[in-house]
Amino acid sequence: MKVTTKQGWIINWNTTYITNINNMKFNFFKKKKPPIDIKEEWNTIGSNFAKEVNEMVEFGEKHGWENWKGKEPKDNRDHLADEVYRLLKQANKNNAIAEFRRDFPPAHSPFVKFFESKGQSIEQLHFIENEKIVFLTGTAYQKRQAYLLNGETATPLDSSIDAIGKSKRNNVFSILSNNKIVTTQGWQGSIIETFELTDTKGLGATDILPFNDGRQILLTTSEGIYIISKEGETMIHPVPDIHDEEWEPRMDMENATLSNDNKYIVAGDQDTDHRILDQNGKQIGEIGSQSSYPHYCLFSKDDEQLITNSCHFYNGITIGVSTANIEGLKIEAYEESDDYKTINEEMRVYAGLATKDLYILGDAYGYIKAFNKEGVCKWRHFLGSTIGGLAISDNEKTLWVGSCTGMIHKLRLDSGHRDNHTIGNGNHYEEFRLILWKEEPILLW
Repeated sequence: MKVTTKQGWIINWNTTYITNINNMKFNFFKKKKPPIDIKEEWNTIGSNFAKEVNEMVEFGEKHGWENWKGKEPKDNRDHLADEVYRLLKQANKNNAIAEFRRDFPPAHSPFVKFFESKGQSIEQLHFIENEKIVFLTGTAYQKRQAYLLNGETATPLDSSIDAIGKSKRNNVFSILSNNKIVTTQGWQGSIIETFELTDTKGLGATDILPFNDGRQILLTTSEGIYIISKEGETMIHPVPDIHDEEWEPRMDMENATLSNDNKYIVAGDQDTDHRILDQNGKQIGEIGSQSSYPHYCLFSKDDEQLITNSCHFYNGITIGVSTANIEGLKIEAYEESDDYKTINEEMRVYAGLATKDLYILGDAYGYIKAFNKEGVCKWRHFLGSTIGGLAISDNEKTLWVGSCTGMIHKLRLDSGHRDNHTIGNGNHYEEFRLILWKEEPILLW
C-alpha cells in the first residue's frame, strides 16, 4: 500500500522504505544533516546576494532596466539577525571587533526590523581635522544629540545643542544652542559672533550655514529661510503672499545653500521652484523643477556650476547650470533646455558635497554616487536607507556617511574593497560602521 503525504513524500508500507517524489532517492535509516554554521551561512548568502545585485545593476545601467528579465536578488538572512547582533555586542564588550568584522561583514537588509524600531537619523556631519568629525542624531522636529567622533570614539556633547554648521570656506563653525547661534574660527576656536534669536526663536533648524566670515548665518527651517546677522533676522524664502491675510511661511522639503564664495544663495521648497538670490536675499534667477518638487541644491567646489534636484516619491532628477550667466537665469519647469545639463535622472537627493572634481550625492534608497559636471557617474556605493549627511576630509580621501538607520559609515575612498559583500562599483574600503540605536549601547562594526 502506498500513501502520498502533503509534503510530497511516498510511504510504501510493503517494502518499508521512504522515497521523495522530487528525487526518488532511498532514505532508509538516513541521518539528518547538522545545521549549517551561522558564519558560513552569513557569508555564503551575503556574498552571493552582493554578486547578484551588482550584476543586475550593471546590466540595467548598460542595457536598460526594461531589458532585465532575471529575478530580483533576495538577501535571505533575516533569521540570522538577532544572533549576529548578539555576537556583535559581545565582540564590542570583549574588544574583538576586528575579528567579528572579518567573520561577519556588515549588511543592511537583515537588520531592517532594528532600523524601524531603533534607528534614528544621522545629520549635519562636519569634518574637523585628522580623523575627527562632529554630527547630530535626530531631525529638526526631534530632540537632538550632538557627538564628537574622534577615530572610533564617539563622545556626547552638550545636550542643549540643536544644530551645527560649517562654512563653505575658512573653517568657520556655528552652533545653535538655547536660542543662540555662536560662530567660531575653527571647532571650539575663538568666538567670531554671537546671535541672540528673536523672530526665529524656537524654530527647528533644518540647517545652519555660516557665511565664510562668520558674521552672518543662513538659517533653514520649515517656517522660513533666514539670513541672521547683527542687524536682524531677515526671511528671504518663501515670498509672502500679500493677498492672503492669513499667509504663514510653512514649508515642506525646505532646502537652501550658499555658493562657496558666498556671492549667491539658492533656496527652494515643495511649493516653489529653486530661487537664486544675491548675498542680500534679492532674487536674481529661478530654476524650474524637472521632476515634481524642489528638494536639494549645491554648488560645485569652484562655483562654476549649480546643481538642483527635484523629486517625485523616492526618485528624482538633478540638473546643472553654469553660473557664468546666473544673474537673470530662468529655467522653465519640465522643459528641455540648452541652459542646463542633466546630471542624473534617478536620485531623490537628501545630502551631498562637492569635491575638487565631483559631486558626491546621497539618496532616498541608500546609495551614494559620484558625478562629474557632465553628469557622468564615476562610481556608486550602496549603504542602505535614506542618507542624512556626508562629510569628507580635506584631502578628499576619507568619507563619513550618516543615514536614518542610525549608523555612520567611515569609508576610505579608492582603497579597495574590504570583502566580497560590497554592493556598488566604487573601489572603497569601509573602515567601520558606528551604530547609534535608540536605547542601545553605541557599537562599532
